[in-house]
Amino acid sequence: MIELKNVDKWYGTFHVLDNCTMSIAKGEVVVICGPSGSGKSTLIKCVNGLEPFQKGIITVDGVSVGARETNLPKLRSRIGMVFQNFELFPHMTAAQNIVLAQQKVLGRDQAAADTKALALLDRMGLADHAAKYPAQLSGGQQQRVAIARALAMDPIAMLFDEPTSALDPEMISEVLDVMVALAEEGMTMAVVTHEMGFAHKVANRVVFMDQGAIVEDADKDAFFGTPRSERARLFLSKILRH
Repeated sequence: MIELKNVDKWYGTFHVLDNCTMSIAKGEVVVICGPSGSGKSTLIKCVNGLEPFQKGIITVDGVSVGARETNLPKLRSRIGMVFQNFELFPHMTAAQNIVLAQQKVLGRDQAAADTKALALLDRMGLADHAAKYPAQLSGGQQQRVAIARALAMDPIAMLFDEPTSALDPEMISEVLDVMVALAEEGMTMAVVTHEMGFAHKVANRVVFMDQGAIVEDADKDAFFGTPRSERARLFLSKILRH
């Protein structure tokens, strides 16, 4: 479903992605972890063309992301993206946030878009909050609205960029529960996160990055049991210590 081959990216002289190669099969859940500044978020933003890259090839469902002839807006409409800061329109209700892209991008009529939005809000446990504005919702509720907005586009894959990092601890589980349910339903997912409990529970594979490079790409049991690299062992010893 998603394939990266020898991808490099620079910000000026800073080498932010260094020869990154990985793939995600249909229905697979891959967690991407590593220290801050290791290139994790940049990597998944390159997957749907939010960040350009200078070398290598990225394909999503057979479509080359970097090719000049690729219609990036059309491709992005097929890839759900959930950011750490929700990115909801503050002047629109929860339901309106979910309806907008359905109408503008997919061309759904009002009735169909409304029906989809309300069904997804119900699925997220937010049926009673459809008419509320983002400022009236908790962080966990806003993030679930953002996930519903992405799902409303009927994506072939979902990308999550540290979806719980801006949340209070007690709100994290309600977002992770939604993500676990998506994984169990077979959604193809790439998740940048420090939530190692989530990774241990639902990931098929764990990709560990450091200084822009993919240091390890392993089955989750192998990664948590016997990571091959000293850098990954050090990372896990710090993040799992408590």
